Amino acid sequence: MLDIKFIRENKDVVAEGAKKKHIEVDIDALIAIDDKRLEMLAVVENLRFEQKKMNFTISTEKDEAVRNQIIEEMRLIKDDLKEKEEALRNVMIEWQSLMLKIPNVPDPSAPEGLSEDDNVVISTWGDKPIFDFEPKDHMEIMTKLGMLDVERGTKVHGFRGYFLMGEGVKLCFAIWNYALEFWGEKGFNPIIPPINTRREALLGCGFIPQGEADIYKAQDDTYFVGTSEVPLMGMYMDEVIDKKNLPIKMLGFSPCFRLEAGSHAKDVKGLIRVHEFYKFEQVILCEGNHAESVKYHNEVQKNTEEFIQSLGIPYEVVDACTGDMGFGKVKMFDTNLWVPKEEKYREISSASYFHDFQTRRLGIRYKDDEGKMHYTHSLNCTAIPTPRILVSMIENFQQADGSIKIPQVLQKYFGKDIIK
Repeated sequence: MLDIKFIRENKDVVAEGAKKKHIEVDIDALIAIDDKRLEMLAVVENLRFEQKKMNFTISTEKDEAVRNQIIEEMRLIKDDLKEKEEALRNVMIEWQSLMLKIPNVPDPSAPEGLSEDDNVVISTWGDKPIFDFEPKDHMEIMTKLGMLDVERGTKVHGFRGYFLMGEGVKLCFAIWNYALEFWGEKGFNPIIPPINTRREALLGCGFIPQGEADIYKAQDDTYFVGTSEVPLMGMYMDEVIDKKNLPIKMLGFSPCFRLEAGSHAKDVKGLIRVHEFYKFEQVILCEGNHAESVKYHNEVQKNTEEFIQSLGIPYEVVDACTGDMGFGKVKMFDTNLWVPKEEKYREISSASYFHDFQTRRLGIRYKDDEGKMHYTHSLNCTAIPTPRILVSMIENFQQADGSIKIPQVLQKYFGKDIIK
């Protein structure tokens, strides 16, 4: 959520930011309801002051007749105050609804565009494999090796269902153990959070109301979320953090659930987009200034790239365009891995920073050295998702005989250097 003061003072900037993200907003309607909010708030505060003043007068007045008269006057003020507070509550509901529809302003350096097709490649790494045989896709390879059963997965779960089995499971555990060691050395604290969360955490992170169609909802009005970013941010909701404890670097590990309801999920087969998966997520809370956000944004992006490089998988990094970066983000980089059979790169990670957009909604603050209160800034970046990482790993390291070479860094966790 943006600061209403910032919105009022920068109407054109906010409107242009929303336009770049292809989100319709009515800034004038928000300003009008904010004017009404401020006017009614002043009336309510004045009535509360009068009520408090009368309470004091009643407690000190010796003349019973005068005291009774003041009590009657206060009763009228109390009734008026009750009416005005109810009207203010209704205005606040409308005001909050409009505030939640205002997207964050993208960084001026973000390329303008409508969709991922307009993202700009800023770097590539690794040599794409050259095969002296016809390469197979990950589904065929894994099925033949007893690592994957999509047919039975569909029977049990439905569309996008899968059973990961045998060496497929062991390979995921190898990746997870390596990720724990890798990010532990980077100073990230591993956390397994509750993945079933209350609505407030999703609202605070900006996934609701805009992205509600892609979220699994439980019967008790909680949600099974698609990233541990949500509970990790909710972990510090309504708290004041000691500045000396910043930055807070968290490595969330959790199952994740996504309906994949959008058009982006069409015609994507295999393990690229599934309803249930596991993911390590980097989340950082830092001091509230732009330079700190940029510094840690580059750090989490570098972490993911170094991890992928150590696996030896070719990838590209793209600067996400304004139409693809999402509602609350200021800047986003995507890391896409090479998928040989498709002859294209597929997303494996997104690194984003939000300034105080999320923390303002969630009430996450800290005091500076002078004792002044500020909202922290927040960042997140996918560390590694499974089983999606298996798609590129298996297709890039497939052998002519149908076996799969295991990246060297995983061999000590996996126990051998090849699956056959």
